[in-house]
Amino acid sequence: MRTPFRHIAGHLLWSTSGRVWAVWRVAALPGGYLPARVHQDLLGRITSLVRSMPGIEPRLFVLAARTDPGEIAERMVADVDWQRLPAWAETCAATVDLLTGQEMHERTLWLAVPLAVKGGSASASLTALYAELSAALDLPPVPVAEAEVKAAASETERIQTSLGGGLGLRPASAAEIVWMLQHALCRGLAEEPLLSDAEQSRLYGSSVREGRLQSPSYADLGMVRLAEGGQETRADGKDAKARSPWWRAAASSPLGRRWLQVESEAGTGYQAHLVLAEIPPAVSVRSADVLAQLEALPFPVDVTVDLRVVTAKKARAQVQRKKRELLDQADQYGAQPTGMPHSLPDAAGDLAEQDARMARTSVEVEIQSVTVLSVWGPDAGTCDARARELSAALSGGDYRVERPYGMQEELFALGLPGTVRAPKLGQFTQHQLSEDWAACGALTLSRVGDPAGMMVGYDLDCGTIRPVLLNPADAPQVNASASSAVIGDLGAGKSVLEKLVTEAVVDRGGRAIVIDRTPMREWAGFARTAMGDRCQIIDAAKARISIDPLRVFGGPVGAHYALSYLTLQLGVGAMTAAGAVLHHAVEEVSGGPEPSMGKVLDVLAALAASGAGSTRGDAAATMADLLRIVRTNPLAAMVFDPSLPPVTLDGDLGADMVVVTTTGLTLPPREAFADVEVLRQQPLEALIGRAVLYLIAAVARQAAFTDPSRFCLVSLDEVYWLTSSAEGSALVHEILHDGRKHGAGVFLGAHDKDELGKDAGLIAYRFLARTADRARAVKGLQFLGLDGEDEDLIRMVTTGLSPVGQAGREGEMLLRDPRMQVGRIKVVVPPVPRIKKSIFTTPGRAAQPAATGGTS
Repeated sequence: MRTPFRHIAGHLLWSTSGRVWAVWRVAALPGGYLPARVHQDLLGRITSLVRSMPGIEPRLFVLAARTDPGEIAERMVADVDWQRLPAWAETCAATVDLLTGQEMHERTLWLAVPLAVKGGSASASLTALYAELSAALDLPPVPVAEAEVKAAASETERIQTSLGGGLGLRPASAAEIVWMLQHALCRGLAEEPLLSDAEQSRLYGSSVREGRLQSPSYADLGMVRLAEGGQETRADGKDAKARSPWWRAAASSPLGRRWLQVESEAGTGYQAHLVLAEIPPAVSVRSADVLAQLEALPFPVDVTVDLRVVTAKKARAQVQRKKRELLDQADQYGAQPTGMPHSLPDAAGDLAEQDARMARTSVEVEIQSVTVLSVWGPDAGTCDARARELSAALSGGDYRVERPYGMQEELFALGLPGTVRAPKLGQFTQHQLSEDWAACGALTLSRVGDPAGMMVGYDLDCGTIRPVLLNPADAPQVNASASSAVIGDLGAGKSVLEKLVTEAVVDRGGRAIVIDRTPMREWAGFARTAMGDRCQIIDAAKARISIDPLRVFGGPVGAHYALSYLTLQLGVGAMTAAGAVLHHAVEEVSGGPEPSMGKVLDVLAALAASGAGSTRGDAAATMADLLRIVRTNPLAAMVFDPSLPPVTLDGDLGADMVVVTTTGLTLPPREAFADVEVLRQQPLEALIGRAVLYLIAAVARQAAFTDPSRFCLVSLDEVYWLTSSAEGSALVHEILHDGRKHGAGVFLGAHDKDELGKDAGLIAYRFLARTADRARAVKGLQFLGLDGEDEDLIRMVTTGLSPVGQAGREGEMLLRDPRMQVGRIKVVVPPVPRIKKSIFTTPGRAAQPAATGGTS
């Protein structure tokens, strides 16, 4: 095979055909789960882009770049000193082992546009003829003058400006252009070059010397043998069809071997190239993105679209000619006894509609496209099976594709940058208006997650394995919120996700503070197993340390939290007589020596004695009596016992991961929060538990804000216990609003979107797990920014995510990241024994290390 490159200067490519191409890397537009309004806006952007291309013949490449497990590991350790973090290095190594052997790829978009050559087609023909002769005679490539390079660069700038900013275009490097060729040659081989290497390479580029463009040799890139319908090599190293004719050997007919054998130093691969031969006359906008839907197939697919953009004036002339031909056919069939075929009126109607749409605006264009779909495999059988599966998948949407025998090399060549489309491929040209072609999804990509960070699972919208990475610790550095929330039913995987993210934050060098409300102390057990001596467990019910806000915080901050605690504990309003008395007592104690909550009781008793018979004295006496009842209860010892050492907010509370267990502290039922009178009638233990948990959350908030240089995650599962009260809602509000400035974030777990509080809109990472209740599912979809009235989405959330009883489907969720990308993922726990031993909460499952999903 002859390499189609003569020179590559930056993103300019001089081909052996005599044409000069400009190649750009295209930033794909978001696809997948989008509200109807956003989807229409994207279609409008693509339509405007296409309409800005009349007179040029662009070629679009949608290439599935192979992803190596090592690349994922590099993204997982980006911006962290992994050599000083052995726990994270262990997780990354286990992730590499998990991904080894999996077929992974990343969909990339490239746009190549031929430039107008000085001298026109005659000059291009002479250049192409010289290129043929120079290749045959082993002569150097056609020289390019410096003036021609500058003219080509100027033309490239004009074209990029004319595109109107509809796409994010980045000039491709010389190494990336060469990678496009290498990718096409090495599809399906283990030695396929990585795009990440090409992105950082400075090889293959040309430079101007002595007024001429000097280039390295590209001859080695073409050292490949192409054999259409080639058979697999036998064990003795000989090809079966080379030994005897196929009809005498035990070999299949060449007509059945519709693939291309590509043999190079990297090995022998098998590719099948299909061309779009027929498209449906009408299709729903929701399902028209057929090229984007190829991502859901269980194998990668490359797409090459060769475009001819024709102005409306020329296109209407062609439509008028076709209408006249149909009229002539109708007259001819009218003279026959059988009459006209039913297809003629339909064709006439389609042409009339197309003519009317083009007449609506003078900027309309017609897209004449040849679309090639390429699949591959390590052997001929796999390649052929994938080609058949692709054909069957497209036929389900009334798209017909052909795998023409005898044209595999021409279809393959169309996927190489700088080549000329073979004339015989023109028979597969499809005619569409700009709006219709824009809806095909060639320029959209469904993806979710961050470029680097922890691997939380796989992208289920991709048929092959595509890891999903999250990096909440980096969000404050890019001026985004680091807070997360997960909504879902019991057993939908919420707590497993929270534990996975919390553990990864700590292993990557951050901190975590967890409030564990579960009776079985599941977070405490997980922390001991996963963190070892890097964790500290604080048992709130055993009262070994003090969380007295006046002792822990001191000053105005301590007084604020003390007053909030007292009003919450005693059930009084801040603007009542009782609230005023409490405010006076707290202010007096906080301004004195050695303040403590016990002294607040003493001040209240003194106020009651000095103001006996007055309204203020009666209020003070009542508050003192109630507070004595609370003080004598063992559950309140963490607040009122002066002999306990106060918890320190300096540094990291003594460990990288601090778990505060609250087993023994009961809460009022959720229904009680809706009625003040019902709440007041709750048992004392429940009222004490509610107030103590508020203080614990306040301590966690202050500790998280102490060291902005080290990210801290505060994990609050079943957060309704905090947001159901005004004080708790204010605390969550404070963390959500100020966390970014202090290098901190919160992870909230809930069963309903309303439990997250009024500030849920500030949450950046949003997860929606299985939610069987329709009303809650609708609110969850709206929380993700999706259409809550879409029946397909509602069905997915209620029955399609982690279906109950179906093994292997655990941990499926919808995720919206800070970039407003939404995708369907499956949470995957890395195969690290210390993590998997106690991360699951399903009864009887904790000791099963082979599980990969998770439920809560």
